[in-house]
Amino acid sequence: MPAATISRLSIYSRCLAQLEISGIDTISSHELADRTGINPAQMRKDLSYFGQFGKRGVGYKTSELNKNILKILGLDHEWKVAIVGAGNLGSALSGYRGLKEHRFIVSAVFDSDKSKTGRYCGTVRVSSMDEVKDVVAREGIEIAIIAVPAEAAHWVANQLVAAGLKAILNFAPATLIVPEDVKLRNVDLSIELENLSYFLTNKDREATVENA
Repeated sequence: MPAATISRLSIYSRCLAQLEISGIDTISSHELADRTGINPAQMRKDLSYFGQFGKRGVGYKTSELNKNILKILGLDHEWKVAIVGAGNLGSALSGYRGLKEHRFIVSAVFDSDKSKTGRYCGTVRVSSMDEVKDVVAREGIEIAIIAVPAEAAHWVANQLVAAGLKAILNFAPATLIVPEDVKLRNVDLSIELENLSYFLTNKDREATVENA
């Protein structure tokens, strides 16, 4: 399954949720594509991987389609999440209401700094990295977020893998190597900002090439 398809499913779901709030019961593929900025043919292809949705000439039932997409994404139930790093980023993530709204429940926060353990990050008590394996097993945690400096990220990833975690979201600016059966996603804010910096620096050149 193309990774881009999975990302687009999330976009469709967010759009459909807004349509439900607005009281729109049905929508055509072209209307949904327009609202998401995604080509209608691409959208239909993405959905076709998972079955047949909607009716020709009628469109999609917004609520029904969103429920199906949420089930495909595994969001028809809650996921317990652990955050490693009780610094500024980790604290912000633990208090981010959007995680809970999308059924990701922060159930543990870890830090190797003994001065932080025992304190609270939001409503969650900060545990020592020595407790990772026990807490992950006890709380049934399945997803971990790495929010530590680059130099600590490799060691943290190894500890999480040893604890049996199979899904890791990495915010540290470091290239991590994990076993093939572990799904790793990287969010590097500096790279995203560098992309924007490139755009601002070269927008005149890009426009010249497009118009050539």
